[in-house]
Amino acid sequence: MSHLESNSLVRVPSHLKQFVVEQDYERYTPIDHAVWRYVMRQNSHFLDKRAHEAYIDGLRTSGISIEKIPNVHEMNQSLSQIGWGAVTIDGFIPAVAFFDFQAHGILPIACDIRQYDHIAYTPAPDIIHEAAGHSPIIKDDKYRTYLRIFGDIGSRALSTREDYELYEAIRLLSIVKEDPEATSEQVEEAERDLERKVQAVTEVSEATQLSRLYWWTVEYGLIGDIENPLIYGAGLLSSVGESMSCLQPHVTKILFSLKACIETDFDITKPQPQLFVCQNFDQLIEAVQEFAQTMGMSVGGTENLKKAQHMGQVATAVYSSGLQVSGVFHEFVYDESGEAVYLKTNGPTALAVAGQQLSDHGKEKHNEGFGSPIGLLVDATKSLEDMNDEELHALGVVVNQQATLKFASGIEVNGEVRYIHREEGKIVLIGFDSCTVNRGDNILFQSDWGIFDMAVGAQIVSVFAGAADREEFAVGTHQPSAVKTKKPHYSPRTTQLHQLFQTVRYLREGDFSDEEVAQTIKQVMDELDQEYPNDWLLRLELLECCMDNEILVSEKEQLHRMLVKLANEQAENKPLIENGLGLLSLC
Repeated sequence: MSHLESNSLVRVPSHLKQFVVEQDYERYTPIDHAVWRYVMRQNSHFLDKRAHEAYIDGLRTSGISIEKIPNVHEMNQSLSQIGWGAVTIDGFIPAVAFFDFQAHGILPIACDIRQYDHIAYTPAPDIIHEAAGHSPIIKDDKYRTYLRIFGDIGSRALSTREDYELYEAIRLLSIVKEDPEATSEQVEEAERDLERKVQAVTEVSEATQLSRLYWWTVEYGLIGDIENPLIYGAGLLSSVGESMSCLQPHVTKILFSLKACIETDFDITKPQPQLFVCQNFDQLIEAVQEFAQTMGMSVGGTENLKKAQHMGQVATAVYSSGLQVSGVFHEFVYDESGEAVYLKTNGPTALAVAGQQLSDHGKEKHNEGFGSPIGLLVDATKSLEDMNDEELHALGVVVNQQATLKFASGIEVNGEVRYIHREEGKIVLIGFDSCTVNRGDNILFQSDWGIFDMAVGAQIVSVFAGAADREEFAVGTHQPSAVKTKKPHYSPRTTQLHQLFQTVRYLREGDFSDEEVAQTIKQVMDELDQEYPNDWLLRLELLECCMDNEILVSEKEQLHRMLVKLANEQAENKPLIENGLGLLSLC
């Protein structure tokens, strides 16, 4: 059991535990903490007047420090006050699983941190993005209501096999791009693979549409007046580069609409060319609830059964009686009009009502699959699920007696009735022994297969991803990726640079005399000049120490000159260095 799972403040549902990993706080290097500190100092200053007020307030009360990477256990002390928690995960996880965490009031946090070279922006999820971007604004009641509603809806969204393959390609590219040992050829191959997977997607699934809505709101949303909006999207709040550029005129601002968001795709590897501006968080709640009415979970039917089958993962079909069948849908029998009249699952299947697994109808009982008819009986004026005992007797459906049920679809069930199971006043199951089920010459169940547990229901009224009783089923819609994020390996030279960063941290946090500070700064400067002439972040921290202590005037000027020189020589780092210098001049 991991540290986080054992934390009493966070109860992780069984089917999501497989995504949880240890944070392993001690593995963060002094450079990692310096990267965190640089981004947080920049953003906390810049966003003070540009972010939604809920973010600024939440940043002060979220258990997140500007000085060091947060320990998720400490974050939970704060989040528990609003009924939320956080767990650490390994990079990208499937969108439906991510939504599922949020449905349970859990913020999944990628525990890696971006490379020094990617300090402004990374396509990979990292702890800066997840903790500093998402966590503070969850303090806002309306916003976290949106997240939980979105999570509940999103966790039930039907996807496709191609969606999952696309996710794997995105995950791989994000890992390769953050791997300092990756070659340019590996990056290019991962990019080509992603492009192939993009081209293979021919259907825009519910999960894709919701991922787009999530991207343009939770990740990259703006709020308020379109002429002068504020930032609330975590992707913007955690990116030094985009948080400063997104409000500029070259980024198109569009009034938020559900239709526009779900129809607009995005590229995680590039700055966003347009952003959507919502009026308030109530507008987002209304939008996701509106979308839910169009989903398979709300409308059911044959079309959505087919989508569940194409998904190739655990899904649930709900009969009009209320019976929920959860498993991997394998095959359907159709009538002449193309409507599904018999469903089959393959592998472990569970039956439930109202999200609660029925006793003796879990995966162990239906380990090899489940099959049952859908529809009305022939010449029926009333659905079988609504019949009382007298009406059942008239049909010959009596416990311990032989019965034959003929469906309008042509399916015929013949066997000895063993039980009649009602839930909330409706018949949901009828069990038959020595049973045969066929539709013409198509044999669907044979008498030597055991008890035939026949689902009862005139139609399928809902189809959604995942199991009905997810805690009992204990398996989500998707499994964690087999491709793991790579842990960095440090050369002796890099390890020495870590030590220099740690030395400066000691200076900043410790109680030293001016003479001790001055001597240490001179030593670090000398080693930087000899071994790390291109490093700008540590020089920025040294300059800060000089300014804080009002010492070493000549060294202060030397550091400033060197940083200006590096800014002119390193085009990609010039904005970062200049922003750092600008912040120091304001302190």
